[in-house]
Amino acid sequence: MLLGFIVGCEIAFWVLLVAGLIARYPLKAKRTGAALLLATPLVDVVLLVVSAADLRGGGTAGQAHALAAAYLGFSVAFGHSMVRWADVRFAHRFAGGPPPHKVPKRGPERVRYEWREWGKAMLGWAVAVVLLQAGIWLVGDAERTAALRSMQGMLSLVVAIWFVGWPVWVSVVELLTPHTNGRKQSTSKTKRR
Repeated sequence: MLLGFIVGCEIAFWVLLVAGLIARYPLKAKRTGAALLLATPLVDVVLLVVSAADLRGGGTAGQAHALAAAYLGFSVAFGHSMVRWADVRFAHRFAGGPPPHKVPKRGPERVRYEWREWGKAMLGWAVAVVLLQAGIWLVGDAERTAALRSMQGMLSLVVAIWFVGWPVWVSVVELLTPHTNGRKQSTSKTKRR
């Protein structure tokens, strides 16, 4: 049941997001659009309450509870930027806004982007781990919370891989890449006079 509720919350998030953007741009109902966009975090609150009530009612903390905590953590960390990402694209498509900014494949801006995204991942990890730990304490039985403890380890592994695979890797590549400072480098040898 909880797994279905998590899927329903994800669907509700996207329905509220799209409805808010449609109201805001094509329908030009800015207040309605803003209200719908502001309602997206309420989906997370509802999921948190339902998960806590299920655990409090004596339920065994399973993978669905662990997934709910991970979903909530990463939704808190990335939710705002996801709304902003969609908003910029809707504004460009339906309201004549500027085209979305593309992150370059290389360079200092790419390095900053990767570190910022990993910082969001760390925030999501921290929120998820705190929620998982709260669930462990709420149930108070190690046998009934093994899935929560397992998810803490899995999320830690994910952010560690993310750390090495993206911000560190992109930073190292950037440091090792020769820069031309805007000047074109000549590949041919010049003749001496």
